[in-house]
Amino acid sequence: MKIVSACLVGINCRYDGKSKPCKKIIELVKKGKAIPVCPELLGGLPTPRIPAEIKNNEVITRNGKNITEIYIKGAEEGLKIAKMVKAKIAILKARSPSCGYGQIYDGSFSNKLVKGNGVFASILESNGIKIKTEENL
Repeated sequence: MKIVSACLVGINCRYDGKSKPCKKIIELVKKGKAIPVCPELLGGLPTPRIPAEIKNNEVITRNGKNITEIYIKGAEEGLKIAKMVKAKIAILKARSPSCGYGQIYDGSFSNKLVKGNGVFASILESNGIKIKTEENL
């Protein structure tokens, strides 16, 4: 079983109230091989919401609010689901402050990328779950 970012299966849960559907990932869910999860919603954030990025290991909204704890809570809840279904792989949304893997935005809200992982990706990886993004399937 796999865990996948909910926005990649067409669920409108992104900060902008939209989704980023990916046909390959939608097919995995349809075939019962993947479970969609949105750690940001699991943490209690609304849709839509103010964009956030990681800066100095903290998740900060565009208007300067520190919401790191909300992201950690959502990541921990998502991890519970991953463990429940014995997920070995997660396919997550590239560059997201929750799900990004390998590269994330630098916290300046200028579309500049830096090496790093989102909060959910980090927690999953530290628990032995292999991470991919929709860009490196």
